[in-house]
Amino acid sequence: MSASTLFRALSPSLTLARRLLRRAPAPAPTSVEPLRSEVPSLRFAEIAAIYSGNRTAGDFYEFLRVTPDRVLFGLFDVAGRRPNTGGILAAAQSTFRTLAPHLFFAPDLNEADAIIELSQQLNRTILRTAGVRSCPAFLGCYNEFLGTVCYSNAGHTPALLRDSTGITELPATDLPLGLFSHTTRNACTCTLAPGAVLLAVSRGVIEAERADGEDFGLDGAKQTFLESPAATVHELCLATLLAVQLFTQSPPRDDVTALALRRSQTGIGTQ
Repeated sequence: MSASTLFRALSPSLTLARRLLRRAPAPAPTSVEPLRSEVPSLRFAEIAAIYSGNRTAGDFYEFLRVTPDRVLFGLFDVAGRRPNTGGILAAAQSTFRTLAPHLFFAPDLNEADAIIELSQQLNRTILRTAGVRSCPAFLGCYNEFLGTVCYSNAGHTPALLRDSTGITELPATDLPLGLFSHTTRNACTCTLAPGAVLLAVSRGVIEAERADGEDFGLDGAKQTFLESPAATVHELCLATLLAVQLFTQSPPRDDVTALALRRSQTGIGTQ
């Protein structure tokens, strides 16, 4: 479903949240590295993420429950090597954790408006912290009651949605964060049918290269996604990263990350 069909006048709660944001500067990070993100338990669904590598680049994932029925998740990939990206990621995480609850607290809010505002605030945080620094990001809000994901793909690798019809790409809706202070942000919504799985992988997965110069590519991620017998999303993430290593026949030279969300087939929670 296009974001244009979702936009409407801002709810009073979102308007109030924006007033709060204008009154105070974005919170300062308390660390030069982002904090560990705990994977939340979901009702009638499961979510997981796995990171592999030597923390040499700017991969980072984040989870946050913002209401009894909504969980936010994000996959970030700041350009640059880790000594120069840790502080940027810590600042973005601080903004994510502090502002998201204000933006999503109303039960009748417009999720598209809230995810767009969060994306804008993260963009400003990165610009304020690092100047111009490309940060592709996939931000999603999973609604447990509806089984939907409202998302913004800011120049990130397309996420993949697998259901009974096959695999659908969720391509970029915007430019990466951290490039321009004034740019239009967009959001879309997809529905996860029972049994459907959403998979997002970092650029390091797509660009993993073997000795002959061939990339693993998005096609490699799709093939692994279709053929994996993984029973859980944790196993799917692990299988994806293992497939990259088998393809390259060497440990990853860059950070590689996979994040997956699955809606229960039977309507009975898996956690």
